[in-house]
Amino acid sequence: MTQTAKLLYTARTHTSGGRRDGISRSSDGRLDVKLSPPGGAGIGTNPEQLFAAGWSACFEGAMELAARKQKVTLPRKSAIDAEIDLVFDEGAYALRARLNVSLPGLDPEIARGIIDEAHQTCPYSKAVRGNIDVTVALI
Repeated sequence: MTQTAKLLYTARTHTSGGRRDGISRSSDGRLDVKLSPPGGAGIGTNPEQLFAAGWSACFEGAMELAARKQKVTLPRKSAIDAEIDLVFDEGAYALRARLNVSLPGLDPEIARGIIDEAHQTCPYSKAVRGNIDVTVALI
């Protein structure tokens, strides 16, 4: 980051208990979730689901910006199905991701351009670039 970077927002959470019967709450009280292991019998969500929700929401915002730059209106029924895999490989845990983007009614070439630009500008995409396997598909 440059020294001229302008701070826009800071999310603050407090988490205790981790994946197993943990809780996570935001400082403003808007997020208050129970945590449980992925695929387990617990009643809470898990970090991978939270990451998928955050990334897909951010990615959709990046697509809106990309579409606006190209003077294109995103379809009202645009959607992103995010899949975050927790994998164990060579003795270590890692993540793998797929973003399946639906832009019904939009010309596939235009849609692909919007998706590609969003993947370059979305802060989540930037954060994981080169760190995890990511597939972004137009479905």
